[in-house]
Amino acid sequence: MTIQPECIGCIIAQSGRVCDAIHADESLRKRIISYVETTLQNANFTLSPPIIAAPLYEQIAILAQIDDLYEEQKQHASVQAKSYIPFLEETIQNSDDPLIAILKTAVVGNVIDLAAEVSFDLHEAIMSVFNMPFAHDDTKTLHATLTHTKTLLYIGDNAGEHIFDALAIRFLQKLYPHIAVTYLVRGNPIINDVTMSEAQEAGIDKVCTLMDSGVPTPGFVYSLASPEAKKLFDSADLIIAKGMGNYECMTPQQRQNICFLLKVKCSVVAASLNLKIGDIVCKLS
Repeated sequence: MTIQPECIGCIIAQSGRVCDAIHADESLRKRIISYVETTLQNANFTLSPPIIAAPLYEQIAILAQIDDLYEEQKQHASVQAKSYIPFLEETIQNSDDPLIAILKTAVVGNVIDLAAEVSFDLHEAIMSVFNMPFAHDDTKTLHATLTHTKTLLYIGDNAGEHIFDALAIRFLQKLYPHIAVTYLVRGNPIINDVTMSEAQEAGIDKVCTLMDSGVPTPGFVYSLASPEAKKLFDSADLIIAKGMGNYECMTPQQRQNICFLLKVKCSVVAASLNLKIGDIVCKLS
């Protein structure tokens, strides 16, 4: 997806949320927001929103002299997510359709997004997601694909969300024990995206293979990936790509058998999918 005019205001608003997250004083806040607004005046509208945003966040980190702008928030989101694991485990185990329960568990985590237009309440989100159908529903095709998949690349999105991803992967492996899963994380801290450190702290390396994509953007950009990540992306039988950032960076698709799994949280992505903000998506093509 290429950036749209609405995205400019969204990114500027995000810079204000960054200032809140790092407890910036008024002087630093003015410098950050001024830098973002000035830079975006020359935005390249042939690029995707995550590619536009990445260098902005890098410069904000330099201005603030903080390596990981959302470290505190990521830790809080992870602790909050862990408290729901027993409930979600029981929900999956008791479900009449375990795959649907697994996919909704993964989507529930996708509300943890400090870059989204809408805020979230995790308890309310869990209840609502399990009581709503997928607005774009390719779950039956996904099940058929999973039955003959040998290698699955699962591309993560946000920290906190990765706690639910680990649970989803564990149950996917029980349901489809023939599948070898690799979980792909961001190359650098960017917004609240999951990196190797959060994934290791959550023990995802004990659930499946864990790999750093090398990508510094809030979404998987193939051209910026490491050679190992590119090879895995090209060769995996199936890819599950979580969240809007991955959808924005990987649309139009570079290959077949990518399943986008997300909750729609902005008007631009909603328009792209012909859906509404709040809808949940399982889109395989």
